[in-house]
Amino acid sequence: MDGPLPRSFYARPTLDVLEGLIGKVLAHEMRGRRAAGIIVEAEAYIGESDPACHAAPGPTPRNAPLYGPPGHAYVYLNYGLHYLVNAVTEPIGRPAAVLIRALEPLEGAGLMRRRRNQARRQPGRRGDRPFGLAELCRGPGNLSVALGIGPSRNTADLTTGALVIEDHGIQPDGLVWSPRIGIRVGADRPWRCHWDGHQAVSRAQAGFRGPQQSD
Repeated sequence: MDGPLPRSFYARPTLDVLEGLIGKVLAHEMRGRRAAGIIVEAEAYIGESDPACHAAPGPTPRNAPLYGPPGHAYVYLNYGLHYLVNAVTEPIGRPAAVLIRALEPLEGAGLMRRRRNQARRQPGRRGDRPFGLAELCRGPGNLSVALGIGPSRNTADLTTGALVIEDHGIQPDGLVWSPRIGIRVGADRPWRCHWDGHQAVSRAQAGFRGPQQSD
């Protein structure tokens, strides 16, 4: 197994980092238990000119990690429901990040399933159908639940420690670029990248098989 990605991997243009993250492995260890999955879908959020980026209003206490050093996690609560995990990119002072949207379970599938089932039993949640393997980490909120990622991992160093992104030498069969999903503004920008045809991708969508450009 290769080690975590170096900080230099993240200190690059965000769309380059996004493309490079597909096929890498997000891993989280908590209380001696490790869960990990192959990144199969992610999205870029780039700068104050991007209306969907948390940096759009300028620096705030909440979005401070986006302005910090690359290779750290930006973890935030989305609509009061789920924590989402992002990898901060580009040099200090240039706010940008990649949101991890879906994983293919690689290690700890049983632990992931128990966590997802526990979350589903909370008030307001419905359904008792067993989770298929490809469903466990499909969607950014679901993967955070499955891996046990919460607010304590905000600003975590992704190059070392309990929450890391590793290179296992896995290469996707092909990549598809398409508009971002699940947002109300900036949805026209084709800054979503996913593993072509992978079952764990959160939503199939037509797109382009080639790299995209930022503003």
